[in-house]
Amino acid sequence: MVNILGLNINIKNIIIAFVYILIGVIIYTIISHFVNKATVFRKKHLNKEQSQKVKTIQIITLNISKYLISIFVLLAILALYGVNVKSILAGLGIGTAIIGLAFQDLAKDIIAGIFIITEGQYEVGDTIEIDGFMGEVISVGLKTTKIKNFKGAVKIVSNRNMDKIINYSMNNSLAVVDIGVSYDHSPKDVEAVLSKLFKKLSGTIKEVKGDYQILGVEGLNDNCVTYRIAVEVESMQQFTIERKLKREIKIAFDEANIKIPYPQIEVHNNYGKK
Repeated sequence: MVNILGLNINIKNIIIAFVYILIGVIIYTIISHFVNKATVFRKKHLNKEQSQKVKTIQIITLNISKYLISIFVLLAILALYGVNVKSILAGLGIGTAIIGLAFQDLAKDIIAGIFIITEGQYEVGDTIEIDGFMGEVISVGLKTTKIKNFKGAVKIVSNRNMDKIINYSMNNSLAVVDIGVSYDHSPKDVEAVLSKLFKKLSGTIKEVKGDYQILGVEGLNDNCVTYRIAVEVESMQQFTIERKLKREIKIAFDEANIKIPYPQIEVHNNYGKK
């Protein structure tokens, strides 16, 4: 122990304190190295949105590690100088409990946000539905998720409430078209025209991810026979593809002189007859 400017300073404790700090820096450097290496490797195989998620997880992990290491190093140094660390920990426990009660909803949002990101429940660009509101995910944060529907309305939901969702983007969708044809045409002729059309369309519509299927006769109605056609398409593209198919089928039927019945009303005028 030496006396500097009237202060008794224990050189040994100063050296030990610096050693504690150095150990903390080394531990954080090692953790940072492995986290960065792991995230860089993953981002090479991911798209932009997925890379952003990995970056978010990286930042959270490094921040938590930094704060925990700093707290442990500080407590170790205080204990070195004779400070009652147990009373500080007890005080921290009480303070943490008070803060936890005051910000429990925020904590739930953050924890839920972390699970949403790490588990990949949904991502930016996915189409999801919650409480009857369906739209595209435009933002996923640690506290809230933002969803925009086709009208442009944006719904902001706390992550703790994102527990009952339907994700339409995890699998491909199915486009289904029912087309009515006159009883004058045989199923063999109708299916031959459809087969020729689908062979022509094969590979021309990028959203289509499977083969066109003629599922057969769906219904025998009063004025027509209904045929059902189906094809696997990109997620949430079924409505667009159905409209395209109806247009192409109408053109093909017109060229083949296959009639699509439509409602007609017969009017009998008996005016002037006795």
